[in-house]
Amino acid sequence: MPEGGPAVSKRLASIGRSAIHEMTRLSKQIDDVAFLSWAKPTSDTPEHIKQAAIDAIREGRAGGYSETSGLPELRSEIVRKLERDNDIEADPSQIVVTVGAVERLSAAVMAAIDPGDEVLLPDPTYSTHIRMGQVASGKPVLVPTVEREGFRLDRDAMREAVTPRTRAILYCSPSNPTGAVFDEGQLRGLADIALENDLMVITDEAYEYFTYDGTEHFCIGSMPEMRDRTISCFTFTKNYAMTGWRIGYLHACAELIPHITKAHIPFAICAPVVSQHAALAALRGPQDSVEEARRKYLSARDLMCRRLDGLGEVFEYHKPAGSYLMFPRILADGGDDSVSFCTNLLREARVSATPGVAFGPSGESHMRLSFCVPEEMIDKAFDRMEEYFGRGGRA
Repeated sequence: MPEGGPAVSKRLASIGRSAIHEMTRLSKQIDDVAFLSWAKPTSDTPEHIKQAAIDAIREGRAGGYSETSGLPELRSEIVRKLERDNDIEADPSQIVVTVGAVERLSAAVMAAIDPGDEVLLPDPTYSTHIRMGQVASGKPVLVPTVEREGFRLDRDAMREAVTPRTRAILYCSPSNPTGAVFDEGQLRGLADIALENDLMVITDEAYEYFTYDGTEHFCIGSMPEMRDRTISCFTFTKNYAMTGWRIGYLHACAELIPHITKAHIPFAICAPVVSQHAALAALRGPQDSVEEARRKYLSARDLMCRRLDGLGEVFEYHKPAGSYLMFPRILADGGDDSVSFCTNLLREARVSATPGVAFGPSGESHMRLSFCVPEEMIDKAFDRMEEYFGRGGRA
């Protein structure tokens, strides 16, 4: 063994620790924490989905591998969903069922770029998207969004960021962490840039059903001219409270699927078969749980906005149009160091939030708050913050 410890790849050694997981680790050291840092549903998976998994186990249908791309009947059901809800024309051969949201995106990035290639990402963006580019030996290029307009995509900045090494654009809409929803006009502008520069577009549409105030979710993959250069990624995690089931899927043109599969096989071979049966039940069964979750998140969003209004000297924010996350700017002293600010907030007020810098350079001086928690948790956290900042608490 080399002196000083085991040898580690430079590619991974260059990637810093996740601020999200570091806050989770610190939170476990403190009793009675009010958690606003976890971007995962707190409700349980609907009963009919759990029962489908139980039936598959008992009937001996879950113990072996499925086809690499997923159960044929699940892929056929996904095609119907894409055509119905996303206006995406698809064929089962264009679908790959994956191990959750992260593996589908990882396989997509691996298929789209070579070492040294650049991937453009709106900034702020989901921190794992940045790491995916790094793990693929690519170069993530963070392009600031327009915060004063609710973190709108900046088409001109995106176009200026393109270089001869740019190969792909990766975005999340509705956005993690900002809750922004990139509307049809913004995404058509992004499509123009992709077409002009022969770029792939990789989408993360995990929060597709959670939009508010009449905002509509638009899929860039529904544009006929973009269907051959878009990898559209979806998941069951958020829609059906299936975080731990690790099940997602992607759609791409027939020419891309074999190359995506080359990454998918060494990453996973196939998605968990028991989870595939559960996902099939999710698509075929009643959808009232999705709308119920959307209404719950809308109520929780409005509550969080009211509570933020009561701390107007500490935070300013844009009301999120989608997801179950918001990204207030920290006005209080010490807010320019979001890691220290959130660490002190955790230790001194027992409130867990995620430092904004985890989501890109433009995320500094912000923190991410999740409103997929019970409203009692939101009130508990803000009661504590009001007391903390009222007595002069600062980072």
